[in-house]
Amino acid sequence: MKLHELRDNDGATKRKKRVGRGPGSGMGKTAGRGIKGQKSRSGVAINGYEGGQMPLYQRLPKRGFNKPNRKKFAVVNLGLIQKFVDAKKIDAGQTITEDTLVESGLVRRKLDGIRVLAKGEVSSKLTLNVTGASKSAVEAVEKAGGSLNVASAQAAE
Repeated sequence: MKLHELRDNDGATKRKKRVGRGPGSGMGKTAGRGIKGQKSRSGVAINGYEGGQMPLYQRLPKRGFNKPNRKKFAVVNLGLIQKFVDAKKIDAGQTITEDTLVESGLVRRKLDGIRVLAKGEVSSKLTLNVTGASKSAVEAVEKAGGSLNVASAQAAE
């Protein structure tokens, strides 16, 4: 087989239907769209419309609830804190507060407080004061010889 002999299998490709090309084509004038009405116009997409039948999104029951006064915490992993300590952006000798984390650039903003999670390794002896922390994060910091104090949410405000 040579390069110029390559071609698609029979029936693999189909010619594009050219509409609006005169009455002899059988697809002239209205181009198979019928007469008048919304669907005969261009730029119409009636999504979710089921011809008068109750649409699926209205037949399904409503579920769930969004708590209007929920708390949103900024999340920090221990591995990132250790990385910033190694890079001398955070001083491990002093108490690390939420303000320290914001100033170092590790957290953009405090939101309703900062919560520490245990992803990553900690080797430095750290003293952390934050709004929240996972149990495994507290254990990891204490294992490295430091302490993690969790303040109540009211004290942070």
